[in-house]
Parts: sequence; C-alpha cells; structure tokens
Amino acid sequence: MKKVYGSAAEALDGLLQDGMFIAAGGFGLCGIPELLLQAIKEAGTKDLTFASNNAGVDDFGIGILLQTRQVKKMISSYVGENAEFMRQYLSGELELEFNPQGTLAERMRAGGAGIPGFYTKTGVGTVIADGKEHKDFDGQTYIMEKGIFADLAIVKAWKADETGNLVFRKTARNFNVPAATCGKICVAEVEEIVPTGSLDPDGIHLPGIYVHRLIKGDHEKRIEQRTVRGA
Repeated sequence: MKKVYGSAAEALDGLLQDGMFIAAGGFGLCGIPELLLQAIKEAGTKDLTFASNNAGVDDFGIGILLQTRQVKKMISSYVGENAEFMRQYLSGELELEFNPQGTLAERMRAGGAGIPGFYTKTGVGTVIADGKEHKDFDGQTYIMEKGIFADLAIVKAWKADETGNLVFRKTARNFNVPAATCGKICVAEVEEIVPTGSLDPDGIHLPGIYVHRLIKGDHEKRIEQRTVRGA
C-alpha cells in the first residue's frame, strides 16, 4: 500500500469535502501540520469543523483558514493568540466549543480507541457542564464527554519510515498522537522519511497502522512568544 506522496495536495487528493470534521495536531505553534493546512486553504474546502488545541495565529496554522472564512466551528482549549479568531467569534461568524485541555486530549484518545463517551470531574459546576449528563460515582459528581470521531486527521511529526511509523519531538507529541488516532483517515507531514526498519521500535510514538498517507516537506520554525534579555 502506497503511503508516501509527493506533496500535501497529492496526499489530500480525494479526501476533502465541504462540511467535514478535521482533527488537527499541534500545541501552540509547535507541531502544526502547516503544509497540509496550506493545501486545504488552496483547495478552497469550506464549512469545516476543526478539533484542535488552538487555532494558531493570524497568519499561521488554522489561522490561515480563518482568514479565508473556511472554518465554521472550532473545538478548542486555547485561542488567545489569534485576533481574527476573537473577532469572528465575538461577531457570531464562528461557532466555538471550548474544552478543557485534558478533556480535549482525552476525547481524541477515546475516539481513537473506539470509546464513544467517558466521565470526568473536570468542568463540574461550570458552564462546561451545561447540557451534559451528570452521574455520581462514590459520592463524587462527574459529567459525560463524548469521544471525537473525525473524518480526517492531519498531524506533523519529526521523522517517519516508509510504512508510516512516526516519531515526534518533545512538545509536538502532545496533541498529535491522539489527533492522529481519532480520524477515519490520517495524513501526516514529517521533516524526514527514513528506510523501513531503521527506526528503533521502542522509540516509535505512533504505529504506522494509524497513518494512511505521508509527505516530507520543509517546515517553518516559529516562536510564539519571543522573550529576550537586554545586554
């Protein structure tokens, strides 16, 4: 089965449709599948729902799709660095479902494991719990959260072999792994593709069985908040 494609556009060919649900990896500006997001922008696919920890910034990550009004709804934890996100949300142009960060990660992981729902204490007694099922366990109240089952998952890794086994670097591992597992189809972009068998099996973070298509590309190294000390 062919997994390695020549470009992001080729890897997404036949997978995109208006109104689809996409799970995207990334944490802050780290591990964002920037090449795949650019290809989605160029394809013009619209009315998209994204599950992602954040929406990048105005000109990077999912932020480029907000600029072109291709995103209908965001399921996110943190959106504080994106002015266009804030403008669209406050004006009623963008739907937003806030999730606590750990809950969002677990919703993705649960979807990847085929678990339709789970109970958590996080959010009990807050607006997060509004409209959700409550249940008591051992005298403690929990709310039910639903697993995320996306039409497509897009992720960014450091290294892969030709069968799609992935290795992430540091912070990029946070949301990329659960996001990759919860999509019906997973497309990954990486900095390097090595021959099959050259990765240490103990060092693989995501088995290739989850990855359907793969591209290698050049990536921009961004710093979200640069803090320096004067001389």
